[in-house]
Amino acid sequence: MEDRNGLEALEIDLLLEAIFRRYGFDFRGYAPSSLRRRVRAAVEAEGVATVSGLLEKVFHDASCLERVLLGLSVNVSAMFRDPRFFLAFRRHAIPLLRTYPFVRIWQAGCSTGEEVYSLAILLQEEGLYDRCRIYATDMNEVVLRKAREGIFPLDVMQKYTVNYLASGGTRAFSDYYTAAYDHVILRPSLRERVLFSQHNLVSDGVFNEFNVILCRNVMIYFTRPLQERVHKLFHRSFANFGLLGIGSHESLRFLPVEHEYEPLVPGEKLFRRSH
Repeated sequence: MEDRNGLEALEIDLLLEAIFRRYGFDFRGYAPSSLRRRVRAAVEAEGVATVSGLLEKVFHDASCLERVLLGLSVNVSAMFRDPRFFLAFRRHAIPLLRTYPFVRIWQAGCSTGEEVYSLAILLQEEGLYDRCRIYATDMNEVVLRKAREGIFPLDVMQKYTVNYLASGGTRAFSDYYTAAYDHVILRPSLRERVLFSQHNLVSDGVFNEFNVILCRNVMIYFTRPLQERVHKLFHRSFANFGLLGIGSHESLRFLPVEHEYEPLVPGEKLFRRSH
């Protein structure tokens, strides 16, 4: 059993190295246990016997590559996920952002766009949307295409409505979408100030200066060295006293940038760059 696990680990290393060298997508710094589960799921889904068989298929079947990339990059999201965070953002970040003539926001690892649209709704309700630009990025073009569409299943709207109200929403949530059969289409105005584009946190660099960076529930899948790399990228991307939002299970503790931030709201994962 130990030999089999050792062989599988070697095969996974070869798969990740090959994907990086051939296609430029770098998963080599992702947490091994989570990555192993997702690779095994891809092996089963593609109907091959081994990770090596998956590698061969990835090399020769573009549609397989697309499916594998979708499986390796974690794409779990919801509108107004962790409502307390959005409530804290509404109450404590918005007053600061009102003092800026223009606000640049980076939603890093935006997945299928649920949190991007949540932020757009919040900014609209607070009267700030027209002087904001949201840069929504992800490494995966497949999920970006879905995010740009702004179409979501109807059966999740009840849950999203509960989240919206708990986050301090001031209108009827149904005002923001139109139902069409078993899906809803979000209002086009929610996309007007959003630029969806491909960016890989693992390998790409600084591309603008931001007042707010939100990267929530992404780095829990990264190893510590990769987390440090991404936080250095964020730190270099901030305007003075920029705001950083991370996931509820993520932390700045023991990272090199820990002392570069101060909590904006005690108990919430919302920070302000101190210098």
